[in-house]
Amino acid sequence: MSYVPCPYAWVRRRTREVRVGNVGIGGTNPIRIQSMTTTDTQDTEATVAQVSRLAEAGCEIVRITAPGISDARNLGSIKQALLERGVEVPLVADIHFTPNAALEAALHVEKVRINPGNYADKKRFEVRAYSDAQYADELARVAERFLPLVRRCKELGRALRIGTNHGSLSDRIMNRYGDSPRGMVESALEFLDVCEAESFLDVVFSMKASNPQVAIHAYRLLAARLGERASTPDAPSYPFHLGVTEAGDGDDGRVKSAIGIGALLEDGLGETLRVSLTEDPVHEIPVARALARRYDERAASVPPPDPGASFVTDPFAHERRPTNEALGSANGAPGIGGTLPVRVELDLGPVPQDIGGAIEALLEAKGRLDTVECEGLNLDVTDAADVERAKAFAEQADKHGLGFPLSFRGPPARVSSLASWSDRLVFEITALPDRPLQAPEVPIEWCFRVPEAELEHALDACLAVSPAPALVSFLGELPTHGVRLGVALLHARSLDSIPVVLRHRADPSEQAEAALLRAATDLGGLLCDGIGDAVCLGGLGAPERNISLGYRILQGARQRTSWTEFISCPSCGRTLFDLEETTARIKQRTEHLPGLKIAVMGCIVNGPGEMADADFGYVGSGAGKVSLYVGHECVVRNVPEGAAPDRLVELIREHDRWVEP
Repeated sequence: MSYVPCPYAWVRRRTREVRVGNVGIGGTNPIRIQSMTTTDTQDTEATVAQVSRLAEAGCEIVRITAPGISDARNLGSIKQALLERGVEVPLVADIHFTPNAALEAALHVEKVRINPGNYADKKRFEVRAYSDAQYADELARVAERFLPLVRRCKELGRALRIGTNHGSLSDRIMNRYGDSPRGMVESALEFLDVCEAESFLDVVFSMKASNPQVAIHAYRLLAARLGERASTPDAPSYPFHLGVTEAGDGDDGRVKSAIGIGALLEDGLGETLRVSLTEDPVHEIPVARALARRYDERAASVPPPDPGASFVTDPFAHERRPTNEALGSANGAPGIGGTLPVRVELDLGPVPQDIGGAIEALLEAKGRLDTVECEGLNLDVTDAADVERAKAFAEQADKHGLGFPLSFRGPPARVSSLASWSDRLVFEITALPDRPLQAPEVPIEWCFRVPEAELEHALDACLAVSPAPALVSFLGELPTHGVRLGVALLHARSLDSIPVVLRHRADPSEQAEAALLRAATDLGGLLCDGIGDAVCLGGLGAPERNISLGYRILQGARQRTSWTEFISCPSCGRTLFDLEETTARIKQRTEHLPGLKIAVMGCIVNGPGEMADADFGYVGSGAGKVSLYVGHECVVRNVPEGAAPDRLVELIREHDRWVEP
């Protein structure tokens, strides 16, 4: 199955246009930005005020939860009040569990979102073997429940989002397909069958998960399955709404969102998106806009010749690319590749003029990194003066006990003379070599900085004059495509075992948040594909900022855990407590527990399902009440909200996962 025409070139997936009021999704439209209100839907004034703020911030479509039929009915009052204010942003009703509310909501708003995991099913975590006949009966029951909404949406000209959530798949799907991307896709396609039988095509899909890997694989698999179902190979497909649910807040929420959403945008998938942060929803808009802008402005690229191998074993499942271990020498440099964790290195850029000041700043940064460490330091060398400063830097770093393994990157003729001062040399390949790449007694990394069209010739030219290097990296205008192509070319030449370094240097003209999102996109998607044995970041502010971000990207891509991971939803009208404040309180109590996953969920919709991916869960169960989970099992019910954080700590102690801060 193919989810894109070519993974080594960027082209936007062809989709039909779906109209949501006065906004078009898909077709030739730009990527649309969405968000969701956090107010009580019965509070018309507060909801109208928040929708107005979102629209003013640039949100193009706003979703509002409708837990019951009275909430759905009040959407009409909200819509009327917005129109009286001159706010014409289209509204989406968010429906879980209540088909009657969906039918009512369709009377008032331009789009209805349903979750196929709970629209016609109650989740009980039951284990049951379905015969084919029993499964067919279940599908008929689901279709009967869903058909009235399809017909109403078709009659009224409403759009429909079939929004699958990894955390709320039905028991029927779980028993047949498991808690998997395939289960998510099959769940959505069951509902699409009903729509297509009614010739209703104004459908948008989403495949959201708190785990970016799962989200990426589910969207890709859905794209491939829809392609198989198409009447002709070039028929436009259905638009996708992208998102990583329960992403959290701060840098972690932005990193995790950029990994999942950015990787799919790099694939050419996605016509509309929402960044789900546990913050004021207005804060989501600039983050979403920054992610989308990069692809709205991108032109389609020309596919290179077939590299002769794939860049990944299976694009619908994660497997780390198997490599040999490189480096790891007697001088203490950490190894890279093999079964070792993905390393984090700092790209310092050009050798500093003020060597003493730079060493002092690095020592101070080292002192501020209390839970992670810099596992390599790279400096750029371009001329003879740089070479002399590089030697002086290495001597001063050793004298002051800096302790970072050193690498120097530049033209082979320049950096070769630095073998005695470094732990590895990075030969930057910018043209076809016409002489051997000298191999001093240190490991060599080939860093290709050539256009994609020249990459194959450059690799073959290097191999023609020199033995294969210990490491390889690829730099270019489109890092994802360039690295994918480079890895495929290595595989085609039986060089699968060479570890790959993912290098990223921020554009100095870019604002801090945009630079963070670009780094997480460029590195995170590749890591989710199993590519990358080290990441090397630079240009993102203070040294510790670059190093810390490297570890956060690894954690967001599920490659290396360095801190407590918090899975927290972005809040909505269903939320039963102040989610932002509660998440902050729980973080304050538990953020010193690296490796632990804690979910903070405002209500029961996705809570039990996402608990399966978390070690412990904190879920709103009623007004002022919280239930606590271990995995997806509720073990403590209806704890008063004020006592719940202490009870959570007790629960962590009871399971021997607590350490004193």
